[in-house]
Amino acid sequence: MKEVLERAEDHMKKCVSALSDDFASIRAGRANPAVLDKVKVDYYGTPTAINQLAAVAVSEARILTIQPWDISVCRAIEKAIQTSDIGINPQSDGKVIRITFPPLTEERRRDLVKEISKMAEERKIAIRNMRRDAMEKLKGMKKNSELTEDELKQAEKKTQDLTDKYCKQVDGVFEKKQKEIMEI
Repeated sequence: MKEVLERAEDHMKKCVSALSDDFASIRAGRANPAVLDKVKVDYYGTPTAINQLAAVAVSEARILTIQPWDISVCRAIEKAIQTSDIGINPQSDGKVIRITFPPLTEERRRDLVKEISKMAEERKIAIRNMRRDAMEKLKGMKKNSELTEDELKQAEKKTQDLTDKYCKQVDGVFEKKQKEIMEI
């Protein structure tokens, strides 16, 4: 019983963590190095993350600077950013790449909020699916006489408590990101 609950809780934690990581890559009108996390540069035939090839820093509120350690890779980084789905064109002087984030329009902000709302709801569905799986395993253990009726009820309550806890965490992460996006 304990390992079923621990496994469910572990999966729920990972769900919330993955949501936070996904939200970090969504730009909210200000420079955020996490936007580049999913961009891979072809570095001598190997897809490599930008932060492994260059120093990425926020120089101003809306400007991200990328300074490659190997200047020969500057063009490849620029090309990778252009072909990614970030939707921003980098400017390069041959040594440093600058990415300027334009301010978001009200319509774009609303679209982003809808998008992150959908992502948060998907995570909550995943958490509820984990609850369902845990409940099925617990009922199977009861059927095989591994648990008593009281232990089953206790475990079901604990599972529901975990589900509520992690759904609240998803809501908290969502509300924080929503506030960040809607901030002007």
